[in-house]
Amino acid sequence: MCKDFLLFLDSFSRLGKRAVGLERIRALLKALGDPQDSLAFIHVTGTNGKGSICEMLSEVFIRSGYKTGLFTSPYIIEYNDRIRINGKNISDKALSGLLPKVREAAESTGFMADFSQFEITQAAAFCYFAMEKCDIVILEAGLGGLLDSTNVIDKNICSVIGSVSYDHMAVLGNTLEEIAAQKAGIIKEGCPCILSSGNDERVISVFERTAKENGAELIIPDMGAARRLGKGLDNSFYFDGILAYEGEYRPKMTGEHQIRNALSVIYACDIADREYDIGINALREGIAGAFIPGRAQIISNSPLTILDGGHNPDAAKALASVLAVEGGEFTALIGMSADKSISEYVKIISPYIKEFICTDDFSERALDKNELAKLIADCGGKASTAESLSSGLEIIGQSEKGLICGSLFLAAEVVK
Repeated sequence: MCKDFLLFLDSFSRLGKRAVGLERIRALLKALGDPQDSLAFIHVTGTNGKGSICEMLSEVFIRSGYKTGLFTSPYIIEYNDRIRINGKNISDKALSGLLPKVREAAESTGFMADFSQFEITQAAAFCYFAMEKCDIVILEAGLGGLLDSTNVIDKNICSVIGSVSYDHMAVLGNTLEEIAAQKAGIIKEGCPCILSSGNDERVISVFERTAKENGAELIIPDMGAARRLGKGLDNSFYFDGILAYEGEYRPKMTGEHQIRNALSVIYACDIADREYDIGINALREGIAGAFIPGRAQIISNSPLTILDGGHNPDAAKALASVLAVEGGEFTALIGMSADKSISEYVKIISPYIKEFICTDDFSERALDKNELAKLIADCGGKASTAESLSSGLEIIGQSEKGLICGSLFLAAEVVK
């Protein structure tokens, strides 16, 4: 990571001043010459699934021969992996070169004390993608959609929304309808929108209404169009739909939820094919080649050990479906951030866990391991604490079936 840029970034708070509109990101981008205006985007949001969808889309466009920008959050290995072109992280040299321009622009806006680290990173990314003349940018929203700083874009090929459930309720709202309204805020006038299958009827209703108000085509893929071919953790399926992309697909990432994500990608590429040339081989290879560390990732086969960074109830359901395939009885090393729905997460995966080992030395935002162990015990689970992350990993390595879960920050530390 470029030290100068990191020092500049650290001068801003993680979330910035709570946004009530897009004025400050518009001011920042205007001071930078509105780099987003020269770019085309596929805008992706959702409570879960958006990272996987972005990764698949990026791989498809790269294989179709397009210079493809990818903006995601949070980072897994290093800060630079949030900004990529054709799968390669932005270099420290490029970040260093952007620093004076972004700093000067931020200082000129009058919002210097209000910006979030995300907004500064997004501005640098847009400058980089424009400078490198990307053909398409796969853009992952940070939080929500309607008031998310990424919603400043105009040229959107289509919007893609993964699963929508309860998370970040202090910002997005306390009801499913309120959260869905924030996510649906990325729907643009006349711009097609794909909403992943399996969402709650309350979520679907909000999206139907918002799409109608914006004259936007709403597409909800039918899971019945995906005939499962694989067994266990093999996700291969046959897509038998009305599109030109009929055939066999083999997602690399495990879990049935990844088939849902792949279906959304197939429909998004069908829309994109109106402006881009997306071949069926590129689509198959892109879905097969997409991979994100810490998404139900098998990091060892002997003993079986799964690493998963999901941290909300919907992610817990997806993880539970993976654990169920393996018959449960996992020993789990768990760490969670203090602001998450911990009890609900634990209750969902507990039937597949014989013992939880709690850790907290992976992030300053982690809940104290003793508090976490008490919460798990209150939910009826068996829980103890690890002396350190390293000792916890040793316990997992000696178990018959191991799971490391509860936080993207924990997953990132394990990957490192």
